[in-house]
Amino acid sequence: MNASHADKLAELRTILDASDNIVFFGGAGVSTESNIPDFRSAGGLFSERVGKRELSPEEILSHTFFMQHTEEFYDFYKNKMIYKDAKPNPAHLALARLEQAGKLKAVITQNIDGLHQQAGSREVLELHGSVHRNYCMSCGQFFPLDAVLESAGVPKCSRCGGIVKPDVVLYEESLDTGVLEKARRYIEQADVLIVAGTSLRVYPAAGLIQFFRGKHLVLINKSPTPYDHAASLVIHDSIGKTLKACLT
Repeated sequence: MNASHADKLAELRTILDASDNIVFFGGAGVSTESNIPDFRSAGGLFSERVGKRELSPEEILSHTFFMQHTEEFYDFYKNKMIYKDAKPNPAHLALARLEQAGKLKAVITQNIDGLHQQAGSREVLELHGSVHRNYCMSCGQFFPLDAVLESAGVPKCSRCGGIVKPDVVLYEESLDTGVLEKARRYIEQADVLIVAGTSLRVYPAAGLIQFFRGKHLVLINKSPTPYDHAASLVIHDSIGKTLKACLT
């Protein structure tokens, strides 16, 4: 570890120690450390053959594809988007500890895996929904993840026979305005905003950063983002390793 990196960790430790109004905003990079791939990254998922066609994950995970090719959607979704055995990594655990200490007010996440809650975080705003919530499109009956995974083909409602849809935001669908508004309020009121594991290029989620008016914008990401110039502290390293080092 070079001196400049050690200095950055020391600065982050000082920032965390001094604040009791921290908000964390995280993307796919938080979960890649739990071995959940980010299909937008170089090591993620590329095109997928569906019948005779080569489709991108973005095409398969669209509302149109879900409605028109539901069985193919679920084949991809169950095999490539669900990581039931994934466990919280040091980043998830560190954030849960910060919340328990009364310092972290909320986790805002673009991830759909539920690992923040599994780690113990209570105030988690899921911008893109969760694989753990699934609803019948006809009657609204709730189904857990296992009901989707154990179904043959397209999961159907045990009550009315309707198609069960994951409570995740697909491409072409809008984010929940209530969740977005709550996230905006947390960011507006925060003293410290930690943004990690996201390219900050996917809107409208990335646009939330503009509402921050606090003292310290901290970016933790392995690659540069469009907001690096505006941050008070930028650390290009593992999120889990960084947060763990600052809390020990």
